[in-house]
Amino acid sequence: MGYPKISINLDKLEENVKKIIDKLQRNNLNVMGITKAFACEKEIVQLFKNNGINMVGDSRILNLKKIEDFDIEKVLIRIPMISSVEDVVKYSTISLNSELKTIEALNEAGKKQNKIHGIILMVELGDLREGFLPEELEEVALKISKLDYIKIRGIGTNFSCIGGIIPDINKINQLTQLTETIEKKLNMKMEIVSGGNSSSYHLIGEVPLKRINNIRMGEGILLGRETAFGENIEGCHEDSFILQGEIVEIKNKKTVPYGKKGMDAFGKKPEFKDRGIRKRAILAIGKQDFDCDSLYPLDKGAEIIGASSDHLVVDISDSDKEYEIGDIMEFQMGYGALLRGMTSIYIDKEFKKKKAK
Repeated sequence: MGYPKISINLDKLEENVKKIIDKLQRNNLNVMGITKAFACEKEIVQLFKNNGINMVGDSRILNLKKIEDFDIEKVLIRIPMISSVEDVVKYSTISLNSELKTIEALNEAGKKQNKIHGIILMVELGDLREGFLPEELEEVALKISKLDYIKIRGIGTNFSCIGGIIPDINKINQLTQLTETIEKKLNMKMEIVSGGNSSSYHLIGEVPLKRINNIRMGEGILLGRETAFGENIEGCHEDSFILQGEIVEIKNKKTVPYGKKGMDAFGKKPEFKDRGIRKRAILAIGKQDFDCDSLYPLDKGAEIIGASSDHLVVDISDSDKEYEIGDIMEFQMGYGALLRGMTSIYIDKEFKKKKAK
């Protein structure tokens, strides 16, 4: 197994799952474990299932195909494309939806496969990503209820993805009111009321969540961090996933590029502060592999300077370590780095777990 590599500590990840599941269950909530950041790696999905997560959500059908044989509820969390409705019905039991035309296409796919497909009606409550407008939801739900191969499993909303809108008691009240309105209109009880993602975690136990009974969690579980304010979740690990990269060059160089200046490899014009001559290490990882803006060296004396497609430049002048060519540097990852790294074909993944006694 070579480098770059992501080392995955399954013991720490399991502790995160248990901690979060315990808090949710004490507040009458279920969790939808979001798997897209690790591309539905079977070993992690099994860990989820072993520890009480009975519903997983992913944005790619290709990922859900990997776990076709898993006895677990599978949810497509990206709004389905009409061109892929056959696979959506085949590989997911539920999908999140915000367009009637697409739901009608899912109904036709369900008819062909003789399979009823569940949907969660997404409603727009301010973040301005996906969702039916609140004023159209009642009429749309009535039309959907007449489709033979579609079952409305619930209602949901999204926060803190595009607009950075944080869920609060007003948003909870809105979602609760919409849920009860639809239930009355359709004369049915919503099985799933999904009140957002890891950015909703800070509300649990602090305010009444009313009809909300489901939270979609990816970053909260994987990196032990809620996403409304970026705070660590008490008792959870932020370092279940560690990037390891190999040093391929170490040299003392100027800190300001010299010569006629144009754009960098990504069409930007970076600015540099003159700090004299500094010792710099280059690692064989880059922006094709990671979101390098959310990489954080474990060596507190090291500082990331920048990255191109294939190389990461790190200032090691203030490090207490004497690095050599071929040495490995380790980095904690933010969600962007994790998402890109775990889905990259160029990155090895190593699962670590204490041996059973």
